[in-house]
Amino acid sequence: IPKGVVNVVNGFHEPGEALVNHKDVRLISFTGSTDTGRIIAEQCARSNKIASLEMGGKNAIIIMDDADIDNAVEGSLWGAFGTSGQRCTASSRLVVHKKVYKKFTEKLVERVKKLKVGSGLDAKTDVGPVINQQGIDKILSYIEIGKREDKATLACGGNALTKGDYKKGFFIEPTVFIDASRNMRISQEEIFGPVTTVIPFNDLNEAIEIVNDVKYGLSSAIYTQDVNQAFYAMQELYTGICYINSATIGAEVHLPFGGTKATGNGHREAGTQVLDIFSEWKSIYVDYSGKLQKAQIDSVEI
Repeated sequence: IPKGVVNVVNGFHEPGEALVNHKDVRLISFTGSTDTGRIIAEQCARSNKIASLEMGGKNAIIIMDDADIDNAVEGSLWGAFGTSGQRCTASSRLVVHKKVYKKFTEKLVERVKKLKVGSGLDAKTDVGPVINQQGIDKILSYIEIGKREDKATLACGGNALTKGDYKKGFFIEPTVFIDASRNMRISQEEIFGPVTTVIPFNDLNEAIEIVNDVKYGLSSAIYTQDVNQAFYAMQELYTGICYINSATIGAEVHLPFGGTKATGNGHREAGTQVLDIFSEWKSIYVDYSGKLQKAQIDSVEI
């Protein structure tokens, strides 16, 4: 990459605000919270800047009664707790058919309890640290909301790890809430940490309603062996990304990436569509005839 093409400026809101408002900056591509993204969009609109926004997510995996349960459990683990759940595509909701609910939750909780929390530099670590103490505080506050306000069942986890080597970083136990409902705060709000919520459902239409019943629309997934159910879910799930028999993560690298509703503003990152954001279209007309060509509003007799 040639010198000067990529520049990194560290800081809080001051450098961001300066870039957004600078007359020589034509485009802002932002990844962050929905509230901050809306402020950026408003500021960009005043100077007619292009704004590409990738914001919050509350992603869900549907596990149907015909799913490969072991595969769905492993996918849910990776989706919910990979990168400590601190990514916008994390599988923070697991929507499980009542016929397999008990079997799935038992297997999931058993596997979660065996996950190793530790340094991200240790190859044996399954779940690394979260970003800082502020992140810990937010995650713990939502765990308390889940227990006291939402009254969901805390199946495992729920505590910060502070003893021994854990003193050197910001660690929290992988946490699973079960017997939740769609309207609970832990089912609606982005927690951004190693916390996932399990919600039961009766049929596919109800599951799709649950998945769509949040303000975000980034990523969704379904585990099923029925191709008809898979394609129906692809059609009805209102998210920018949809996975079949995989978690809500992983396809971002090679495909247009972004979401609907409060997650994005219609643009997509990655894939070929990103070229439409970071470049301008120019339409060119060349006349090789050497004489006037009348078109559009002009009328000619042939």
